[in-house]
Amino acid sequence: MAKNVAQKLIESHLVFGKMHPGEEIGLHIDQTLTQDATGTMVMLELEAMKLRKAKTEVSVQYVDHNQIQEDSKNPDDHLFLQSAAKRFGLWFSKAGNGISHQVHCERFAIPGKTLLGSDSHTPASGSLGLLAIGTGGLEVALAICGEPFLISMPKILGVKLTGKLPPWVSAKDVILEMLRRYNVFGGVGKIIEYYGPGLQNLTAMDRHVIANMGAELGATTTVFPSDAETKFFLKQMGREKDYKEIVADPGATYDEHGEIDLSKLEPLIALPSSPGNIKTVREVAGSPIYQSYIGSSANPCPRDFAMTALMFKGRKVAENVSLDVNPSSRQVLTFLIENDHLLSLTQAGARIHQAGCNGCIGMGQAPATKQISLRTVPRNFPGRSGTKEDRVYLCSPETAAASALTGVITDPRDLEKLYHMKYPHFQEPKTMTLVSDLIPPSPHEERNALIKGPNIAALPEFGELKDSFSVPVLLKMGDNISTDEISPAGAKVLPFRSNIPEISKFTFRPVDETFYHRAMKIRDTGSIVVGGKNYGQGSSREHAAISPRYLGVQAVFALSFARIHRKNLINFGVLPLIFENPKDYESISQDDIIELQGIRHALQIKEPLKARNKTKNEIYMLTHNFSPSELQSLLAGSLISLMHKKLHL
Repeated sequence: MAKNVAQKLIESHLVFGKMHPGEEIGLHIDQTLTQDATGTMVMLELEAMKLRKAKTEVSVQYVDHNQIQEDSKNPDDHLFLQSAAKRFGLWFSKAGNGISHQVHCERFAIPGKTLLGSDSHTPASGSLGLLAIGTGGLEVALAICGEPFLISMPKILGVKLTGKLPPWVSAKDVILEMLRRYNVFGGVGKIIEYYGPGLQNLTAMDRHVIANMGAELGATTTVFPSDAETKFFLKQMGREKDYKEIVADPGATYDEHGEIDLSKLEPLIALPSSPGNIKTVREVAGSPIYQSYIGSSANPCPRDFAMTALMFKGRKVAENVSLDVNPSSRQVLTFLIENDHLLSLTQAGARIHQAGCNGCIGMGQAPATKQISLRTVPRNFPGRSGTKEDRVYLCSPETAAASALTGVITDPRDLEKLYHMKYPHFQEPKTMTLVSDLIPPSPHEERNALIKGPNIAALPEFGELKDSFSVPVLLKMGDNISTDEISPAGAKVLPFRSNIPEISKFTFRPVDETFYHRAMKIRDTGSIVVGGKNYGQGSSREHAAISPRYLGVQAVFALSFARIHRKNLINFGVLPLIFENPKDYESISQDDIIELQGIRHALQIKEPLKARNKTKNEIYMLTHNFSPSELQSLLAGSLISLMHKKLHL
């Protein structure tokens, strides 16, 4: 039977289950990736499970999100993570070395391997022919312990690429076109695999841009073949020996189909405040901007920075604009220095920042209130930039640079007329100076002490799932609520990532600033929250599940859930339940008292739960479809409690 790339990768790592869409399967994990915003929780979980040494081929702990050192919290956590990497046998990437996804592609990603990361943009490594999946930190911790990763077998959406991108159009416009077609929920329950003759016109790093933002479609992951472009990239990185060809068999089929003619694309832009709010650049051209931001895991390639530098060579940034350049890795920064691109950007008036996630996650570079910020980042959820009333637009480096030059949103194709600017020619270098700041695992098992600063608190212990409760609806929300709105990021919040009681004070703050205080008053008796469609989209951060649980949230009722957040809720004993009748979502109100009885039995026999709205005397039927492993976690109250016994540690 002819197989596509995704099927080959899954089959070669299948531990149990059948590759039928919707059926639970277990996958062997070769590599893991954790970063500091989520990794502190993973390391605390490994400590709780008493792991001696990582059982994966490669596990890497990166420091890329929380690099601002305005007090001791972040540097204390960096020391903790370095001590944990030494304790558990992980590689350690120091602050300033770069964004995890870029560095992982440079140094560790190998075609044919599986990669599990506690960051939703982990699928970026799918650009090199890996099966790379983002998930909650607890599941990454289990993979480090040698446990298989459990997931429902996704459908595979095959997208055929033809043609070649025209001048001034780049890979970012490809993924924005996908978002224009499928929106932020169109990839849920699917792996997106790109194939076709157009692939030969996309470099490995072009593919990285597309694979990274597959997360914004809600996709399980994105997969590209490992072909000549992969081999060229690995040779650039001095790792040609890691190359392995992995391509779809002739006659391979897909569950669903799409097609994009690259030659017909034009510059696109996502308007506030969703990656799915897509327009052509010309539709919104002319609006004054405050900021253009180049970089992030969504546009981390040497080309992205070099194109910006070439466009600005001998020119100046518009006087009303801040051009922020955010190198993606120390190696990319070295490339920019060696080729005088950094000189061109500096002379043009750009602001150069350290290699890392930085402004993408709201850690600095926040825009002015209500001012337009064009960014090459993957997300523009409300307030994610660090400014509550932000106006963040997502676009390509070409569009961001053109707009920084003119001071208004500008289609880069118009530069030929405005400035007589020819489309800059960028040639991928055959070799690059290899630079990294990585500390390898110790060759010997060491039981060194974990270095814990005063801000690091032990994980809360959660009891078993209650069989009944009668609690208020503490908060009702709309569609597409993101994890940034449940547990916000930013310089004020993320330093508390290793202290659940403290970070819980920010829970739902972007939606309702009173939530924490109202929740604490009834924490012991509990509450529920209600959401619409695609609840929990965005970041994989577990805090968006742990903090509500800590505050007494027993269940979330919604019309649908994003994959990673649904699993995080289950892992920490919060019931994710779906309204059987969408009209019930319309009927239920904040402060209504909801009663559920016989919960445990109904879950075990797979019957819908009957919720009684005591305030309105209404009955809501709530559906669920928990796998056997998910049900075990829920009943135990958390996956950590369940795994203590299983791992015999």
